[in-house]
This record gives sequence, C-alpha cells and structure tokens, in this order.
Amino acid sequence: MKKIVTILGARPQFVKAAAVSRAIKNSSVKEVIVHTGQHFDKNMSEIFFDEMEIPKPDYNLNINSLSHGAMTGRMIEGIEEILLKEKPDAVMVYGDTNSTIAGALAAKKLHIKVVHIEAGLRSFNMEMPEEVNRILTDRISDYLFCPTETAIENLKNEGFDNIDCSVIKNGDVMQDAAMYYAQFSEEKSSIINKLNLAGKEFILGTVHRQENTDNIERLNSIIAALNAINKTVPVIIPLHPRTKNILKGKNITPEFTIIDPVGYFDMIELLKNCKMVMTDSGGLQKEAFFFKKYCITLRDQTEWTELIKHGFNTLTGANTEQILKAFSCFQSKISDFNIDLYGKGTASERIALELTKA
Repeated sequence: MKKIVTILGARPQFVKAAAVSRAIKNSSVKEVIVHTGQHFDKNMSEIFFDEMEIPKPDYNLNINSLSHGAMTGRMIEGIEEILLKEKPDAVMVYGDTNSTIAGALAAKKLHIKVVHIEAGLRSFNMEMPEEVNRILTDRISDYLFCPTETAIENLKNEGFDNIDCSVIKNGDVMQDAAMYYAQFSEEKSSIINKLNLAGKEFILGTVHRQENTDNIERLNSIIAALNAINKTVPVIIPLHPRTKNILKGKNITPEFTIIDPVGYFDMIELLKNCKMVMTDSGGLQKEAFFFKKYCITLRDQTEWTELIKHGFNTLTGANTEQILKAFSCFQSKISDFNIDLYGKGTASERIALELTKA
C-alpha cells in the first residue's frame, strides 16, 4: 500500500491515530489526514496538536452541529471530493462515529479499499447510533483490525469467514496511546495539585451518555449513588456543560466535586492517582484497566466484555443499589492487572506492518 487517507472526526480518534501515524512514519506508506470537524472542540487548538505530537490534518471539512443524516451526508460529499483528488490506495477509519461510516461509504462507492481500526466491537444495542455505524463499517471494510479475541469472535458469528476481507487481531491502539502519553503526563498536567488531590484517595467518574443524561430516572439514581459514595471517598466528576444544565433544570443536587471537562494529560493523571473509576464512557473503561484501576460501568452493556470476564469491570446500569454494591466489592478486591488483554502497546506497529504488506 503506497498511500492511505485517514478520516478522523473526534478528539479521541486523533489521540489513537497519533499512535498509528507514528508507526506509519517508519514505513513506506504515505498518510493524508482528513478532519471532518464532527466534534468542534475548542481544546483541539494548535496547542493540542503540538503537545500531543499529533500530525495536523491536511484537510478540515468543518462539518458539525447538524443532525445525524445531514452531517453524514455532508461528510460523504466532502470526503469523496478529497479522495478523487488524492487517489489513495485505501481509506482508514477509526471506531464508530458518523465520520467513520461517512469515510467508509465514500471510499467504497469509489472502489477504494477500506481499513477499519477497532473492528468487531459490539454492544448489541441497536438503539446506539455508534452500534449502527460500527456494524455497517465492518461489513464494507477490506481490512478489519480487531483489538480483542472477542471482536474476532463477533465477526465470525456474523459470517465474516465467508466475506472477502482480512480480519486481523492487532491489539488496542488506545493502549499504545495511553502508554506513550503516560510518560509525559506528569510534566504536562498540574491537575492533581490544582485540585489538592496529591496523596489523597478519590473516585474518578464521568457521566455523559444520553441514555443516562436524558433519562431523569436513570440520572437521579446515578447521582444518588455518587452522593452516597462521596460520603466515604471523595468523588471527582469532569462534567460537560450540557449535563450540568440538565442537573440544574431538573433540580438534581450533586454533593460531590464537579470540574470542567479536562484534556488528555489531565485525564491520565487523574487515572494514575484515583482509587477507582465510575463511568458510562467506552474508552475510559479500558483506560482504567491500562492504569490498573477497577471500573464500575454505569451502563447496561459494554463492548469490552473481557474486562467483565476477568473481574476488572462490572456493569451496574443506573441502579443505585447495584452501584453501591459494586463499590463495596471493589474496595477490598485485589487482582493481577498484568494480564495481556490488548496487546501491551504493539497494536500500531502491527497495523503499519500489515499496511506495508497490503
């Protein structure tokens, strides 16, 4: 493969892609990066790209703040124009966003090969737009790089053994990124001192999924659990302004510490120093494991079933009693976090090697 166009749209995708781009630089493959603009994020400034050592996009479509259909359609149109100009051998997409499916569709319609990073993941919840995006992207991909054996099995169960494509278990590029940036996070972040957390126990949490924030019964139950836990161990929650407004509008009163959303280096430092993680995020479940912390997942399903299987993570949904029970269990549990579930930081090198051979 001589030339690849990478489609990115969200800040976490840029962080993951930076790990892969570092590996690609050492190969014979030329990479062109397209930012769809899906997540308009003031934190994605020049400083973000410089500090994170992330290659700046060659193209920026600035498409955001639209409905799912309008956004995806505009992205396909913009990406198609770039592909006709660049004439790549393949298009590489990450994960499960609208940018992911738009990049895959634009490429496939032009008979350009599709490379999907983080293929094979399933929550088995078709009400999640991310689930629809990842299933459709997998089906039209030529190279499916899977982070786990579970992802491989999911594809086998869906008949991918009978589809003309390459399914490759390469590990998780998110672990590559976490291990790389953890080397510099302490010098790049002052959040532990800023919040006066040095040497103190605290729980790190996030609540942002619409299934929780837009369902007042679920949100009430989660906040009640966090309030109760906060009486034992301080709870720190970086919270999006949208969720803050919902809490205020519904007269739900958090008794724990709320801070503004944080950057990646700050999040790594919070992960390094916290006692436990409570989240409805997909990525943070894995990052908790990378930094050897138990995780309580405030959802009814997870894509990362291996974390549940090995006892590092537990699903509680939004049930107050279940959340408190899980917290109590993890308080005294001792596990060996050295098990290799995600490739131990070599996933990006495997991708670069396969692309070179393709």
